[in-house]
Amino acid sequence: MKQHPRHQLDDAFLTPVRLSLMAALGPRNEIDFTTLKQLLEVEDSALSKAISYLADAGYAKVIKGTVGNRPRTWVTSTASRYRAHQQHLLALRAITEQG
Repeated sequence: MKQHPRHQLDDAFLTPVRLSLMAALGPRNEIDFTTLKQLLEVEDSALSKAISYLADAGYAKVIKGTVGNRPRTWVTSTASRYRAHQQHLLALRAITEQG
């Protein structure tokens, strides 16, 4: 018996902000916090929580630095975990096409 595709969903992407964050990062993008906030249309706290969750789980890498005298935070996805994001999207597609 074939397993339902929902079993292939990754819990890391079950919130819209985390799913959107990984999509924005793509396989190789390094995006600063302010740009991500604008792209995803979220408040600082929601984005911070999503970034922390994904970083703690190994899906994203946080890079802290400065531009001039101002602190900056950049975020990038990890290659192996980005593949997990792609598998999650395939599972979503399989669920929606199953019928």
